[in-house]
Amino acid sequence: MIAATGFDKRNVAVLGLGKSGLATVRALEAGGAKVFAWDDAPAKREEAARAGFALADASGWDWNVFSALILSPGIPLTHPVPHPAVLKARAANVEVIGDIELFQRAVNASGVPAHIVAVTGTNGKSTTTALIGHMIRRCGGDAQVGGNIGRAVLDLDPPQKGTVYVVEVSSYQIDLAPGLAPDVAVLLNITPDHIDRHGTLDHYAAVKARIFARQAQGDTAVIGADDAITMEICTRESARRAEAVVPVSIGKALSRGIYVLEGNIYDSTGTQTAKAGDLREIKTLAGTHNWQNAASAYAVGRALGYQRERILAAFESFPGLAHRMEIVGEADGVRFVNDSKATNADAASKALATYDNIYWIIGGKAKEGGISSLEPWFAKVRRAYLIGDAAHDFAAALKGKVEAIQCGTLDRAVEAASRDAVADKADLKVVLLSPACASFDQFKSFEERGDVFRAAVQERLKAKGGAAA
Repeated sequence: MIAATGFDKRNVAVLGLGKSGLATVRALEAGGAKVFAWDDAPAKREEAARAGFALADASGWDWNVFSALILSPGIPLTHPVPHPAVLKARAANVEVIGDIELFQRAVNASGVPAHIVAVTGTNGKSTTTALIGHMIRRCGGDAQVGGNIGRAVLDLDPPQKGTVYVVEVSSYQIDLAPGLAPDVAVLLNITPDHIDRHGTLDHYAAVKARIFARQAQGDTAVIGADDAITMEICTRESARRAEAVVPVSIGKALSRGIYVLEGNIYDSTGTQTAKAGDLREIKTLAGTHNWQNAASAYAVGRALGYQRERILAAFESFPGLAHRMEIVGEADGVRFVNDSKATNADAASKALATYDNIYWIIGGKAKEGGISSLEPWFAKVRRAYLIGDAAHDFAAALKGKVEAIQCGTLDRAVEAASRDAVADKADLKVVLLSPACASFDQFKSFEERGDVFRAAVQERLKAKGGAAA
């Protein structure tokens, strides 16, 4: 655990007691603060109380005594309307920050020469974060990986000489971290998402771009150059000349930066362009979206001083992430892929672009925009299996383009898709769970949805004697 310094003997309010909130309470108390903790959800309060945390009802808080409000990233800061506690804190001139800000301040105050790599983007940030952590360890470094993935950032080990913190940060977390100043900052891509929490796409993009705001000479910004929004941010950061900027592109050569052509990764950050390696044989990094993740991770590795050969060797042993194009089994020429993390159309497009002969399980709680943007990949889909709240609307969107079957539940969809895929005479067929939807209509999380898919597949494979991953 990292003690949150700077609030010794001072009163601090913590609102939101999920994983990061509870870690924040522990870190603040370890740093000497008196913590007033609360969650609006009774279930979270009960869970915190059972774990031994003292609670203080937020309705009775005296805002004149607080030095800070530490807000869970899941609680609205600006849109659609600020949480009442945010308004009260601002009225009392109490700063409103999050756990990433506490983490940055604690690392700064430690005086230990540790490094921070921060990764954000609409899609791919979890895979990229995990890949960077894996690469650092394989190259002999001490990587502490957390934030919006895995361990809460304040639950990571305290800094030691040479520690590299690899932190996934969402737009919500960046919004609550005005002092965030990573040594290496990565922005993968920006597509419409979380507009309900940011109001407009422009505001969402502006928040994402703040990951670079406090970088200075000696720092590195790794920025995707394949969408118009991030390209504009890349141009702006290059003009600012505060940090070294490394553009990353998939499908086009760059005079300066890292790029991938036909699966080969090229490094043009030096005086000459060098072919660094071939990504096509790495199953866990299949697809152009994963090539973007790998190219970005490669850029981070070079910024940290690792040799090209060691970086690519590390990629070859990367196990991948659960729920992100995770191969969970294969039998009878059918590969089963768990892409439950694809909670929007843009994320689902990555899996659809990667495979052919797809038996596609889709649906859930629909995001804004639906699946109309996925039409370029419909020809790769043999049949769609619809589940959840979005099933009716998606059936209408697919009518006349992709044959669709109303399944309702995930287990029925797995059964139907498996049966149809086995009957297909193609060499490789793919039963793909890539829902393009949130999970909250039928499941607690995308993780639970993916676990149910994996269990259903493994049960079928066990009965047939197939191979589970």
